[in-house]
Amino acid sequence: MATRTVVFLCSVWLSLQSSFAHAAQDESPIVTQQQAQIGGKPVSYTAEVGRVPIRDVETGEPHGFMFYTAYRMPSTGKPRPVTFVWNGGPGAASTLLHFSVVGPKLVEKGRLTDNPDTWLTHSDLVLVDPIGTGFSRPARPEYAQEFYGTVGDVTSVTEFIRAWRILHRAEHAPLFLAGESWGARRAANVGYELQNRGIEVSGLVLISGGWGLTQEYGSPTLRQALNVVDMAATALYHGKTAPELGKDLSAVQRRAEKWVRETYAPALARVDKLTQAERDAVIRELTRFTGLPGAQIDAKTLVITPRQFRMELLKGSGKVPYIFDMRRMSGEADESSAADDRAMLDYLRETLGYRTDVPYIGLEDMKQGYAPSGKYPRSVGERWNYATVPLTPEEVQTEIAAAAKRGDGPPRLGPPLPGTDAVLKLNPRVKILVAGGLYDSFLPCAAGVEQSRQLPVSLREAAIFKCYSGGHAMYMDADAREAFSRDVGALISSVDRVRQTRVNPSRAHSHFALRKR
Repeated sequence: MATRTVVFLCSVWLSLQSSFAHAAQDESPIVTQQQAQIGGKPVSYTAEVGRVPIRDVETGEPHGFMFYTAYRMPSTGKPRPVTFVWNGGPGAASTLLHFSVVGPKLVEKGRLTDNPDTWLTHSDLVLVDPIGTGFSRPARPEYAQEFYGTVGDVTSVTEFIRAWRILHRAEHAPLFLAGESWGARRAANVGYELQNRGIEVSGLVLISGGWGLTQEYGSPTLRQALNVVDMAATALYHGKTAPELGKDLSAVQRRAEKWVRETYAPALARVDKLTQAERDAVIRELTRFTGLPGAQIDAKTLVITPRQFRMELLKGSGKVPYIFDMRRMSGEADESSAADDRAMLDYLRETLGYRTDVPYIGLEDMKQGYAPSGKYPRSVGERWNYATVPLTPEEVQTEIAAAAKRGDGPPRLGPPLPGTDAVLKLNPRVKILVAGGLYDSFLPCAAGVEQSRQLPVSLREAAIFKCYSGGHAMYMDADAREAFSRDVGALISSVDRVRQTRVNPSRAHSHFALRKR
């Protein structure tokens, strides 16, 4: 009897300890009232910062804590849309989108200013830092690899959204997902996971990361050939196109695309059968449009890879165009960077009141914090598991080497997770904006436009591709930021109109509003 009593008491004690641990690890969000001048008018809103536990469904034990910054405005009856936003990496915090286009504040030269193009006028916002970025952390070291991989990342961000909506009574608000670069693919994958659980996704904003499709449509040879059109734009910017092509960007692009469609793509389709004279003619035209010397162009494949273009365009000058914005040079110092970092940190810790001594990964060096063993962990990106299925070490290394040679993004390890097309199959009402920057070496605009033309009808009516004059982060250019934010607003408004037409079918529209602009 005494033994059973001891066992019972121990069980109760352990249960209480577990409950106390959960309570201690949970934290209440910090909410402040804020104001900004937007469109010449004062706008009041609440700012909320906090961390949501990512819990083991069986035990309720937190395996990680995901930090967020939320901006919300009062509703005038129906729930306001909520847009969840993140950057990519993998291993990048949300600060670039947060303080450069999405949030109510812009960071410029070490100062925060009101953002006239904030998405807050269209939607409530939740800026998300996945585990291992910002103030987000795994609960224990052994849990880290649950989050530092493609599959675990998608699963944990999906769980964050599910939990945040419940905790904030936002289950009935129209739901939008926006991600940049690697985060664009994450948005498509998370969209599918949410939709598959019965959580309706109203729209996706995929920024500089492609379409998030599980398959490509149209001719891969033509898409590859169309890269030359964007290379011509960059070559013109640096004064490397043939003089007779002129200086007008649109005219150069039109001439390049005409040659690509009529001559270059057909040549690539039968490249093994070309005569030497035909090869020489193709190389001469490639030189005219891209500025690369003929001797630097592979006479066998007649293909210029993104990495080769960047490395060879300004060869001899000691300069290499920056991978994310080929108007700039790699290695250029950004004098405002340190001051911007301090301004963003002060804003999070002081203005919004999140007073934590945990380093913000992405703005602060992890080595400012404490490492029990004295050995600091490698970055999230270095530890990332890109595989979507089990692979051998040899398969992994082969694809990593191939991705490095291509210079067009991360390795492709295993089949893609269900993405944009899978979301649309579950929810034909979802709307998609795919955004790219003209001078980004990762997502060629001409190929993006061609992809949109080749999509099945259902995808064509749901999605639109927009190319902005800028780099990977095209919104760093003021004009592009204004246009991009306007297009995001149109996307959100179009979904709201569709929701209304379900009540009043006589007002139904058959096409995405952005197409009419």
